[in-house]
Amino acid sequence: MANSGVQLLGFGLSLIGILGLIVGTILPQWKMSAYVGDSIITAVATYQGLWMSCAFQSTGQLQCKIYDSILQLDSDLQATRALMIVGIIVSICGLGVACMGMKCTTCGADDKVRKARTAVTGGIILLVGALCAIVACSWFAHNVIRAFYNPFTPVNTKFEFGAAIFIAWGGSFLDVLGGAMLAASCTRSKQVSKYPKSNSARSASDNNKEYV
Repeated sequence: MANSGVQLLGFGLSLIGILGLIVGTILPQWKMSAYVGDSIITAVATYQGLWMSCAFQSTGQLQCKIYDSILQLDSDLQATRALMIVGIIVSICGLGVACMGMKCTTCGADDKVRKARTAVTGGIILLVGALCAIVACSWFAHNVIRAFYNPFTPVNTKFEFGAAIFIAWGGSFLDVLGGAMLAASCTRSKQVSKYPKSNSARSASDNNKEYV
């Protein structure tokens, strides 16, 4: 049956990964102003995230502004936001399903085979949620790189990766690792021979015992 140690490790990694996805989605440092060009000293550092944009003054003051209208946002930003939300929701659902199928829980303990299959199903759902988050982060990173190397982009409006996108990436990969452990935790049962011993083989073994 399923290895409870592998299941606990996969559950812990998935839980940490989901927390990383939530923190990365909320933080505004998905991209930050890049210091390129002749003048690298600036009084304002700009951060942009999925929900707000912030400006950090050299005096230590931080001002953030939440995006007013969803319809005014870029379509790529809307898609990234939607994929991250879907990835978090699907991952939480997968973690709940995997929790019901773990060997250390008492839910459905009467049928061990079904319980192990439930844990595997939860791991697969976690993999799907993590895949959504990876696609969202990679898509956003591709747009940042494309705008950075675009020669028509002004120097003072170029951005580079912020800390939040790396947190989201790390959370998604932990989610993948935990989901893979849960999905692979169900071992194959021992194969039982379909053909019972014949009567002649049994009688021969009995005769040998008598002679001994």
